[in-house]
Amino acid sequence: MGYQIHFSGRAHAYTEAEIETVVTAMREAEPLTQGRFLQAFEARFREYAGVPHAFAVCNATAALEMAAQLCRFHPGDEVIIPSHTFTATAYPFVKKGAKVVWADIDPETRVVTAETIGRCLSPRTRAIVVVHLYGYAADMPAIMALARERGVLVVEDAAQSLGARVGGRMSGAFGDFGVYSFHSHKNVTTLGEGGMLTLHDPRMAKLVPMLRHNGHCAFDFPRDDYWIPAMGNVDLPEWEGERLWPNNYCLGEIECALGAKLLERVEAINAEKRARAMAFIDGLSDFPELRFHRVDSDRHSYHLLAAEMTNGRRNDFIRRMSREKEIQCVVQYYPLNRYDFYRKAGFGEANCPQADRFFDNMVSFPFHHWLTEAQLETMMQATRDLLRGL
Repeated sequence: MGYQIHFSGRAHAYTEAEIETVVTAMREAEPLTQGRFLQAFEARFREYAGVPHAFAVCNATAALEMAAQLCRFHPGDEVIIPSHTFTATAYPFVKKGAKVVWADIDPETRVVTAETIGRCLSPRTRAIVVVHLYGYAADMPAIMALARERGVLVVEDAAQSLGARVGGRMSGAFGDFGVYSFHSHKNVTTLGEGGMLTLHDPRMAKLVPMLRHNGHCAFDFPRDDYWIPAMGNVDLPEWEGERLWPNNYCLGEIECALGAKLLERVEAINAEKRARAMAFIDGLSDFPELRFHRVDSDRHSYHLLAAEMTNGRRNDFIRRMSREKEIQCVVQYYPLNRYDFYRKAGFGEANCPQADRFFDNMVSFPFHHWLTEAQLETMMQATRDLLRGL
């Protein structure tokens, strides 16, 4: 059916300046990948995020794949991952041999905490994956203190939280690895796909360009003829005694040019979405059966606007919003342990009652940056009308 307000696959509209940036890069980029626009994007991102090393990749999953590689899992090693997240958070670590232990979420913030992670720690824990879901930055100082005490690696999945901060520090900049997304759904997107991997260890940083681009590197000896013995070498040094195999996760020059330009606008987009979220949430404050997570600070980027239906009528509400009001609300992030894929892989057991309860009662409203004020007002009024009758 058609919707007057649909749950769009596109986050925002591009400005004329951003479109011109793309056109200019199309005319000028040479080569069309691994060139000066990549270098400029990474430099601007390092400055924006406050990290020493940043590497643009084709998507956030590719960044997670490389983070999982560099974690160097051995048989029996465990990785703690929230059960309430998108599937790409988890399977790169399964592919690299880790055993997943599912962590529960906090019922108010809907992300993991040091407490929920602590319940999952064991002598076999090798890494923790922290997801800043919906745009809200988890309590990284407490989580990092726990991780350092136990000597485990931390991967921050900040795919949804670009620009969200904890105590002035960027989400994704605390852990050993940070992963960001520029997918079509995100607050800013590099033409549909794109990602960034950040890290702190300079030794690992030297490996990432080779991991990202097929093991390509320069020969480590002087040459009189640039084509002898070949134009370039293929090599990948061992990482702490282990061989790593390369990938092809490069991001094109056009996307990089746009990404660098979009970094000029991400703060404004986040602030505009946060202000709209506050207005929407406050406009429904007299309906306690719809429970939002209200955070009026840069701790939350409001990538998504999700709420919990406390009256057990979630399905009725979404059904009537769809059929009577032509507004497409959705349900997101089926607990991963409940998917057939993870059950068949042996990861179907979890003790995550808060994640289960929230998913079974959650509703996610259309909340894309391109929505007009009139559309948001229509959606709020439709919500009020339906809640009065539920």
